[in-house]
Amino acid sequence: MGRRRKKGQPIDGWLILDKPADMTSTQAVGRVRWLFNAQKAGHAGTLDPLATGVLPIALGEATKTVPFAQEGAKTYRFTIRWGETTDTLDAEGETTATSDARPSAEAIRDALPAFTGEIQQIPPKYSAIKVDGARAYDLARAGEEITLEARPVRIDRLELLDAPEPDLAVFEMSCGKGAYVRAVARDLAAALGAEGHVAALRRVRVGPFEEVEAVTLDTLEDLVHKGRALEALAPVQTALDDIPALAVTEDEAFQLRQGRPIVLPPRRASELRAQARPRMIGGKDYSRAAVAMMKDRAVAIGEARAGKLSPVRVFQWNQET
Repeated sequence: MGRRRKKGQPIDGWLILDKPADMTSTQAVGRVRWLFNAQKAGHAGTLDPLATGVLPIALGEATKTVPFAQEGAKTYRFTIRWGETTDTLDAEGETTATSDARPSAEAIRDALPAFTGEIQQIPPKYSAIKVDGARAYDLARAGEEITLEARPVRIDRLELLDAPEPDLAVFEMSCGKGAYVRAVARDLAAALGAEGHVAALRRVRVGPFEEVEAVTLDTLEDLVHKGRALEALAPVQTALDDIPALAVTEDEAFQLRQGRPIVLPPRRASELRAQARPRMIGGKDYSRAAVAMMKDRAVAIGEARAGKLSPVRVFQWNQET
């Protein structure tokens, strides 16, 4: 039997979507995939339905770099509304507690240092964390009592931007993978002797993907209508900006794509050794990783060791982007 032909077009690259509110990340990926008629798509980091902002969507060969984007630092801008806590910790949920306490800007700033650095955080029960094989939010919606364990997360920066009125406080947070803004709001409110929930949430950065580059669905639809959709795509290697690059020849690129290692010149091997650093991606060690590049396009992600670059992930290009 012949190989089944994939549906759609072989489109490769990253779309930095400005996700609208009231749309799930999965729905956003489906919409983008449909607009491009792409064979394959995925995203780097879920956004809550009520959240807006940067949702990097990988098409085609870019899906091979999703784990690298997911490990990147993220920046969120969010608003806490004081006075009530909800079961979902955001504006979508049912009120579970109320309070007349309205923390002052000074009290908020004094409390923030306890929430930066490596901290222990209990994820919200309405989250995608798995409990005995089921998603926590599914169990919570079914009315089941669940207990989630605290886990370590990294928060690099948590800053109060504004307190426009007693009921509201606007923050910006930069953090590592797995940190929940809603959990920060819950714990900060508790530390201040108040009740509160996330009233608005916007992600402004995921690794190398920034808000200024994000494209709305309306803009993308207009580009598709004009036959210019590919202009919205960033290169596959955009997610690999933290990994040293290695220029290769056409012959070396062919070898790597065949799964064969290439020999590194002594000077280049020494340079890559100097650039090695601890780097865990998706549970795998990429401390000696390098991106083989030919004509400004990624050929493969390889491991530089013993004077050779051995391919770990190989990219097969389909179209010019």
